[in-house]
Amino acid sequence: MEVEQIAAHLWWWSAPHPEWGESDFQDGQGWERQVSCYALVESGELVLFDPLVPRGDEERFWSALDRDVEQHGPPAILLTVFWHARSSREIAARYEGASVRAHEPSRDAVAERVPVSDTFGDGDSLPGGAEAVAMHHMREAAFWLPTYRALVLGDSVLGYPGRVELCPTSWLQEDESPEELEASVRRALELGPERLLLTHGGARPRVELEL
Repeated sequence: MEVEQIAAHLWWWSAPHPEWGESDFQDGQGWERQVSCYALVESGELVLFDPLVPRGDEERFWSALDRDVEQHGPPAILLTVFWHARSSREIAARYEGASVRAHEPSRDAVAERVPVSDTFGDGDSLPGGAEAVAMHHMREAAFWLPTYRALVLGDSVLGYPGRVELCPTSWLQEDESPEELEASVRRALELGPERLLLTHGGARPRVELEL
């Protein structure tokens, strides 16, 4: 597990995804085994974005999170896309009062992986001062963190060494199009983020994404 404080009260950590296979990253595209998660403390609330407990480093992780919960209360877990439920069930079960929040259009898909406490829609205000931004791909949601001029993104945008790109067109569903994917990302970027907090690729400066 790697951990880094991005800004005051905003942290990034990464962990190897247990379901990753070599076919998931080929010819320089796809998603890599090491995935990213974020933690925010804002307005007295602890928020976790797409959290994954790192295998082999569980004791260190739980010790740190236990301290955070003791100080700030049970976490609110915000999920970008249903694939990223990750360790949400385990974390929510550990802390009484924890919540798991899903984008309303993806509620059923998320609920197959973890009990959903609340849903949200485009533009809704969320714990920690986050704001929901509806995306095109897989009924995903991004999260705008205005205090930090940062945008948390799930599968729509991926980071690679030295570059940030839209997800491969092979990931799109029958009712999705590359044009609408790009349009939804452009709409999110209109918020003016200076940082992209990618759940595949880590924290990046906005300028790395060229559309």
